[in-house]
Amino acid sequence: MASTALNLLSITLLLSILTNASGKDILRGDETIRDGETIVSANGEFELGFFRAGSSTNRYLGIWFKKMSYGTVVWVANRDRPLNNTSGMLRIDNKAILLLVDAALIWSANSSTFVKNPVAQLLDTGNLVFRDEQDGGSENFVWQSFDYPGDTMLPGMKFGKNLVTGRQWYYSSWKSVDDPSPGNFVHRMDTHGYPQLLLWKGSELQARTGPWVGNRFSGDPVPKANRIYLNEFFIEPREIYYAFHLFNTSSTRPATRLILDPNGNRQRLIWNDQNQEWRTYLTILVTDCDRSAPCGPYATCDVNSSPKCACLRGFKPKIPEKWEAADWRDGCVHINPLNCGHGDGFVKFSGVKLPDTRQSWYNLTMNLEECKSMCLKNCNCTACSNINVEKEGSGCLLWFGGLIGINGYTEDAQSIYVRMPASDLDESATDESNNSGLRRIIFISISVALTAMSALILLLLFMKRKLKRKVYSHFTGTSSSNGEENLELPLFDFRKIVNATTNFSHDNKIGEGGFGPVYKGMLEDGQLIAVKRLSDSSRQGIDEFKNEVSLIAKLQHRNLVSLLGYCIEDQERVLIYEYMPNGSLDSFIFDKGKRSLADWERYYSIINGVARGLLYLHQDSKLRIIHRDLKASNVLLDHDMNPKISDFGMARSFGGSQTEANTTRVVGTYGYMSPEYAIDGLFSTKSDVYSFGVLVLEILSGKRNRCFEHPDHNLNLLGHAWRCFSEDRLKDLLDGIILEPSNECEAFRDIQIGLLCVQEYPEDRPNMSSVVLMLNSKTALPNPKKPGFFTERKRHEKDYSSSKHILSSSNDYSITAISPR
Repeated sequence: MASTALNLLSITLLLSILTNASGKDILRGDETIRDGETIVSANGEFELGFFRAGSSTNRYLGIWFKKMSYGTVVWVANRDRPLNNTSGMLRIDNKAILLLVDAALIWSANSSTFVKNPVAQLLDTGNLVFRDEQDGGSENFVWQSFDYPGDTMLPGMKFGKNLVTGRQWYYSSWKSVDDPSPGNFVHRMDTHGYPQLLLWKGSELQARTGPWVGNRFSGDPVPKANRIYLNEFFIEPREIYYAFHLFNTSSTRPATRLILDPNGNRQRLIWNDQNQEWRTYLTILVTDCDRSAPCGPYATCDVNSSPKCACLRGFKPKIPEKWEAADWRDGCVHINPLNCGHGDGFVKFSGVKLPDTRQSWYNLTMNLEECKSMCLKNCNCTACSNINVEKEGSGCLLWFGGLIGINGYTEDAQSIYVRMPASDLDESATDESNNSGLRRIIFISISVALTAMSALILLLLFMKRKLKRKVYSHFTGTSSSNGEENLELPLFDFRKIVNATTNFSHDNKIGEGGFGPVYKGMLEDGQLIAVKRLSDSSRQGIDEFKNEVSLIAKLQHRNLVSLLGYCIEDQERVLIYEYMPNGSLDSFIFDKGKRSLADWERYYSIINGVARGLLYLHQDSKLRIIHRDLKASNVLLDHDMNPKISDFGMARSFGGSQTEANTTRVVGTYGYMSPEYAIDGLFSTKSDVYSFGVLVLEILSGKRNRCFEHPDHNLNLLGHAWRCFSEDRLKDLLDGIILEPSNECEAFRDIQIGLLCVQEYPEDRPNMSSVVLMLNSKTALPNPKKPGFFTERKRHEKDYSSSKHILSSSNDYSITAISPR
């Protein structure tokens, strides 16, 4: 039926084309194309001109195949504004491609850019582009038809979203084979949570193809190896999109395309040159299991089963009476309730179509064990899986709330791990025990064979570490019997550091902190380093030095600065770090000249990077670490402006389930310290969250919390931000950020997240896992309560220099403000 319709369309199109008048692929400013005239791509792959669809008498401007499948239309310009006669004319000016009838504009490809030498060119990819003729060798297109798809996807086209401009590449069906105007069905990518493809019929969700899992979308059939095309999926800072490309780009390649037909079915067609017809390679039909998740949460749907809905193992119908009456919409619930923090685990379900990801979070670099660990630490997390199922799997995808839209599962490589209470894990363990005997025998055999070699290696490592502890104890005068100084860091020779910094030359000095001066250096192998040298006048001493070395040596994260080694010689105490060419964050956000150079994407990336670094410190590192001095000058920027948290001299580690502590020596920086820490000496992960919130508001406003001034009030930056939020004036807070209209909501959302982090009471503040989730999803946010230190202060001339130290005799209260590096 579909083949007959396509052939009919091709025949009517062939009859409608009279001549190929221009015989070329370019239309210039002094030329026109009238009905009956066409332009043809350089190698004759595609043709552009006027046609009529099927039995319709309306005329359309479109692109169709020429060399293969002559007349098969792939793009239509005036889909919803057909011409009722043959008086149409195509021409261009310096800003647009224009379709006119009797000087009346019917359709245009507008651009805001003025083009000096405009041309419209039809490429052999099927892409109609508008560009400057002088840019013939580049892809610097001012406009292209690939950005405005119809019902057809060709190789090289994108399906997804530009995160900077907000442009979406999506597909909409024809109304019928006789009418190319937008039909009832739209297929688009949803980027709330982990990206997935959704098929809509008007405002009604018809089907999910599911998220990308490494070689396909989760709801698509497992692809077989082919030599025709390659599927690809990209998650990039500026774009998220799917595309496919041909393996063979020669003129003899087989043609392939994806279409969304008027009935909402998605098909991949491949041209059979021998029979001169399109063959259906793959069809994805909309079934009863696709529409509106008919089985509800925690249930699977299988159209080949009766009944089609079934609860996952370990779950029962939420409302049994409705379930028995074939009303499955309320879904299922745990038979035994979850007990967060008391032995919850996971049960593996293989081969599922992954659930709806609109309430999900993802990380592309985590492994499965890290993913499970993160899920168990968040009581709202209900399931996890790898993102990429190929090979050994990679990436992390977490779900929050009920799992909706799971289709029937079979045994293949795709799996989801559903959170279960400890009481439901025994059965899974029993299932595994049948296969464990053989594995145990193999393991024991290998272990015996390697015992002698392992013992020798361990002995050598023990001797090496014992020697390092002895060296450390000798220079610090401390005992290493407890093993705390068992460091996996190089011990640098002081003479090498002297040579690297040209004897700590003033020309190489790049900053000064509470620890001491910081110098730029270069090792003999050419590696650039940053050298922190403990000064005689430093308010920090050997305890802070040991603390920083022992803590940061155990930390590895892309958003934490890397400690390369240390040096202890006589009275010298030196730390060697990776060099950060863009300096500290405060030198960037508080400098109006530098600040105006970055767009919103850069600021968002910095905020998100700092949040991920803190999340690692609080939850994912071997130790639970409270930084206690997070501020703009302690965030460094690498060559690509990626943020890295630094300066762990004041940090403290927690063990086990400890979440807070009290100190009689309060250290940190005024303006970033939470109320409970500054007043009572009580610090926890929530005190770091407060500092992060201050930092977010400083990044977005370009103003320091401390010393903030406003002509209308005497509030600090936090109070000003809360007032702007309460009065719906968030735009007043943003300063010097290159912000597109499409980014405003995201910027306002980040302000609200910052205010949630600086709420007065720690129990009101979110933890960092929730902050990261809020930054990377579109879930609704609660309204923030009053921030800490909100009271208006009396301002004095030259009050509170940012470099002052403030002491309190009541509790040995010391606050250190460190200058930028």
